[in-house]
Amino acid sequence: MQRQWESLNESYRIRKAECQLRDGECTITWQWPKDVEYVYIYSFKEDEEQAPEQLAPAQLKLLTREEYKVKGGYKERVSYIGARGYRIFPCLRQGSGLTAFMQADRDNYVRVSGGRAQIRCSIKYGGRLFSKFKTARIQLFCEIAVPKEALCYVKKEGAVPAHKEDGIAYPFMSDFAVGHSALPEIEVGKHDFIRLFFTESRYGEQYELILES
Repeated sequence: MQRQWESLNESYRIRKAECQLRDGECTITWQWPKDVEYVYIYSFKEDEEQAPEQLAPAQLKLLTREEYKVKGGYKERVSYIGARGYRIFPCLRQGSGLTAFMQADRDNYVRVSGGRAQIRCSIKYGGRLFSKFKTARIQLFCEIAVPKEALCYVKKEGAVPAHKEDGIAYPFMSDFAVGHSALPEIEVGKHDFIRLFFTESRYGEQYELILES
């Protein structure tokens, strides 16, 4: 079935898109406009939304109003990591094809938080008895690859840092591969302690940082 895009006609606007999560499945519902019998569902990673006219056919799922009624909405298993966006485009059948309308506002958009990949971290200290310095060795286990921008380590004298601003923050220089990683030793003061934190809170939606003793 051929498809073309047109600017939104207000009478075809999708409204009140909402989502409910239950038992690992999301159910997306919305208010259908009068005379609209079809919609396209477009799912995308957060911050990676493309303009409608750039979308390939494989990126869109066609749903009829009748299917929506039978299933009680659009349902999908939440088997992904991190957040995803869903946008619902109203469509009209015209001749042998579908006309889809380029609606891009909050009315036809929902955001769904998926699962979180685990990052397990342990920090071991070593050094000579009378030295002013000691070494810290960070070991990680990552369920999926993690970009270096997601993590930093914070150093504090006299106690373990409680949060990212509770000491001096240092960036990492390389991404973290899937599986076990032993990072190069870090030299710190004898009374210093370090701890890993997310650089931004948004990474906490995609990863779970587990600190092991």
